[in-house]
Amino acid sequence: MKLPPLNALFGGALIGTLLVVAGIGAIWTPYDPLRLSFRYKLAPPSEMFWLGTDEFGRDVLSRLMAGAATSVWISILTVALAVVLGTLIGLFSGYMRGWTDRVIMAFNDALLAFPGILLALGLLAVVGANKYGIILALGLAYTPSVARIVRGTALSLREREFIAASRVMGNSEGYTMARHILPNCIAPLTVLATSMFGYVLLAESALSFLGLGVPPPAPTWGNMLAGSRPYIGQAVWLGIFPGLCISLTLLGINLLGDAVRDKLDPRMRGAR
Repeated sequence: MKLPPLNALFGGALIGTLLVVAGIGAIWTPYDPLRLSFRYKLAPPSEMFWLGTDEFGRDVLSRLMAGAATSVWISILTVALAVVLGTLIGLFSGYMRGWTDRVIMAFNDALLAFPGILLALGLLAVVGANKYGIILALGLAYTPSVARIVRGTALSLREREFIAASRVMGNSEGYTMARHILPNCIAPLTVLATSMFGYVLLAESALSFLGLGVPPPAPTWGNMLAGSRPYIGQAVWLGIFPGLCISLTLLGINLLGDAVRDKLDPRMRGAR
């Protein structure tokens, strides 16, 4: 029996752990992550508080678990929004071509000229800094990348024999796109969505770090990291544990994304 590659094993283990912790954190935590207890303010890691407490006496482990649930939920919804919108735009643009394709891609390329985080900042200024505002802003910011990938696939397939056969059979343009082109976009979309999950998680943490993410006191890894700055010399654990969670999650996503790319990309299979 052939074992999976190491990057798939380690990446899958890290992401699996994240999903388990996020699932548990959504329904149960050792302590109430919002409960204040000044008696245990800045308590170091101990048997009572495994990862210590913050400046308000809140359990760091409980807040990390609750923050994992929030970050995973935001990342999943953001990637889903970007993939759905980008796929619709890319399919329509690449299949129709002509002036329709030129106008859509001109606007798409204009959006791609802006870094995703900068575009999200501008959108957040309009929709407001809250959980669903972040999902909308980041989803729209990453839509152009998905649209570009899907358009390229649609352009390469629209002149193939099976597409011409579908037209000859009298199938509508919408049916042809959905039945014959969209399934061929699944492999590149899977690879892109896997890596995009990491980008979104990092962007959400960065926005929370800047004070534009989920408003306190709701915990996220980014705002926990931001809140640790005044106490970095007094309570170093406040910055280490959220930063370690972000780093390990991004490592797992990168490893798993490489494994998915190796599995689905024919060029990589040929190289092996």
